[in-house]
Order: sequence, then structure tokens, then C-alpha cells
Amino acid sequence: MNTRTQAARALAPVIQQRASLSSTFDPILASLPVEERGFFKELCFGVTRHYFSLRYLSQKLLSKPFKEKDSDVQALVLLGLYQLKHMRVPDHAAISETVNAAKKLKKPWAGKVINGVLRNYQRQQDKLDRQLTGHTEGQTEHPQWLFSQIKDAWPDHWREIIQAANNAAPLTLRINRQRTTTAEYLTKLTGAGISASAGLYSDSSVILAQSQDITALPGFADGEFSVQDEAAQLSANLLDLKSGQRVLDACCAPGGKTCHILEHQPDLQLTALELEASRMQRVEENLQRLKLQATLKVADAGDLESWWDGQVFDRILLDAPCSATGVIRRHPDIKLLRRAEDIPALSELQQTLLHSLWQTLAPGGLLLYATCSILPQENEETLARFVEQHPDALHLPIDSEWGIARSFGRQLLPGTQTPPKLATQAQQLNTHDGFYYARIMKRA
Repeated sequence: MNTRTQAARALAPVIQQRASLSSTFDPILASLPVEERGFFKELCFGVTRHYFSLRYLSQKLLSKPFKEKDSDVQALVLLGLYQLKHMRVPDHAAISETVNAAKKLKKPWAGKVINGVLRNYQRQQDKLDRQLTGHTEGQTEHPQWLFSQIKDAWPDHWREIIQAANNAAPLTLRINRQRTTTAEYLTKLTGAGISASAGLYSDSSVILAQSQDITALPGFADGEFSVQDEAAQLSANLLDLKSGQRVLDACCAPGGKTCHILEHQPDLQLTALELEASRMQRVEENLQRLKLQATLKVADAGDLESWWDGQVFDRILLDAPCSATGVIRRHPDIKLLRRAEDIPALSELQQTLLHSLWQTLAPGGLLLYATCSILPQENEETLARFVEQHPDALHLPIDSEWGIARSFGRQLLPGTQTPPKLATQAQQLNTHDGFYYARIMKRA
């Protein structure tokens, strides 16, 4: 089994914008020998992370573009260029092994094309790399429309945002406070020879210095931790949970926040909604591993008749569908798959969900709106429009040291933006994803 061929097969539908990397990556990863999985992951994530510069280079080196049916060959070209430009694989091995991988595609002509492209890049590397500096997409590794929106929205932070998005994210854990404490778990990791540090903003967060197989970490089977970025861990505190409350987690998959809410306050009546049954299965698995209980309903959160029994909720978490532009470092294929026209459509969907779920919130209750987006149209602009249309909606500012205060809500940008007095080892690990939170109370 040739790992490079398998990587090309995983990448081909992504390049053609027909599938996400997770949908093609996971099944192939599971079929690979354990010793090949790290290399396979590096190839797939590396190519998508650096796709725009690699595409630019390939276009310079090819006499004509590939046909759609040959996207697997195109993927192998990008894989070869990625090895030559970014990996420690010896050049001769990168070229010969990528050419050999083409033989598995049953396209005899492909090997010669790939060999020619990669050897030409070897000869012209300095010249071609210099040309990248004048090409916005190639230099920033972002599509032009997204780069423009980020720069317009964050004129003082766009360089840091771009840099963070193009780096690999650290492995961050959420400690289950029902079973252990952050300090106890850090001691356990130290005893196992694993370097880690506490996060900056969530008292349950632990950031590992190097990625690990999570199933091999101490306490995994006993539910002592889950994998969750620190920015996503802030929702439980922001909900101001109290014993006995009725709580709704809308759009709950994969269940990280659902579980965190129950770890934070176990004595709740929690209902979790998810549109897709396949994604709800992941929520159920997480709850079982952590020995937590919630009422799970597969339904459209915006279609109240399909799931709501008429009893109001004291707290609602709406982790709204969004562009996911704050988590590109974890899902670099977002840069290939997202389109400019998606943003207005997502904003309208967010409004629809807010309007529907507002009806289910008790007077005096709190709705926490969250996205993993950094684009204002999905965040403070969505909240401003909603509050303007609902006189009974009272915006509650979030007073915190994390993130940037906006007219509505608070924005975490990918990277650090950490006050100097909070600087720790965790800061140097590029601590958190981009996330937005806003709290709205329903006037009694």
C-alpha cells in the first residue's frame, strides 16, 4: 500500500471541492498501518494548509491544467511539491516515491508528467519561490476573497490571524472536573513523561507540547479528559449554570460543549439537538465515555414543531452553523471549500435559528450565541440585527481578559492576543482558535 497514493486519493475530491478532508481522510487513515498514519496525516494536512502556494507553483510548471478526472494526478503533483518545499524527505526520495505512487493510479502517462514537474521545480526553486511574494493567494495561503474580508475586518490583526491559520494547532484537552483537577492531571502527565501546561482562560484546559495518541494518554478510558480547544471551553462558564435548570444545547455535535456543560453542572435537565443522525452518534459516544446523561433529539433546531414540547428553557447555547473561519488551522480544507457567497447565506440561517429558539427561552433566561467564525457578518452584525428586532432582548456584555470586546459580544482571534501579565508557556503554543461569544437575556 503506497501512502502517497492514498494521500492523493484523499485529496482529489477536496481539490475538486466535492468533499471535506475529514470525509475522505478518516476512512483511509483507519486502513493504514499504524506506522504510516503520521506520514499520511502530514501529507494531507500539509497540502491543504499550503494549497494556494503549491497550486501556484504547479501552474507555473505545467503546460496545461489537469482534467477533472485526473485530479488524483494533480494531487500527486502537489504532494511532490509539498515534500520538496516543506518536508525533510530527501529530494531524490520525494521525487522517485511520488512517481512510483502514480503507478497505482493506473495512468501510465502520469509518472512522466510528475517527474518532469518535480525536477523542474528542483532546478527553478529559488526563482519560483521568489515569485510567490507578489502573489496574494500564494503568499498568504488564503483565497483572495477570504484574505480581503479578514484584512478589512481586522486591519490591526490580520497578519497574526493569517499566520496562526497557517500553523498547525496544538493538542488541547478539557479536564473533566467531575473526575480530577487540572493540577492533578498535569502531575499525572509529568509522571508519564509528557510535557504540558495549563491554558490561559479556561480552568479546565491543558495544552500538550506535542501531539499524542489521545487513547494512550493517562485517564482516557476513565473519562478524565476530552479533546477540545480552549476557546470552545469558555461556553460553560458564560452560561451561568445553576442546579436544576432546563438547558438546551442546539446544534450540539460532536458534543464537546454538551459534555462540558454537564461536567460543569451535572444537576441539569439538558436537551441536545442535532440535525444529522450520524453526527448525533458521536455525541452519544462522548456522553457514554464520560458517563454523562442528556436527552438527545435528532431534529432541525429551527423547526420547533418537530421537537419542542412547549416547556421553556432557562439557558440556551446556540453554537450556530458558520463559516468556521476561526478553526482553519485545525481544518485547512476550509480555505478550499468555503465561498464568499456562503457568508450571507449562513448569516440568514443564524437569524432564523435565533428567531426560532428565542421563543423557547424563559423570561429572565439567557441565550449564549457562539460561532467559530472571525467574520463580523456572522457575529456582531448578526447579534445587532437580532437585538434590534426583539425589544425583549437585552445584550449582556462579557467582561473578560480574553478576546476583543465588540459592540455586541466578544471575539477571540486565532492565535494569542494575550495580555503580557498572562503570558505563560501556553502562550507560546499558539493557544486558541478563533471564536465569538455573545450573551442575550430575555427581559422578564
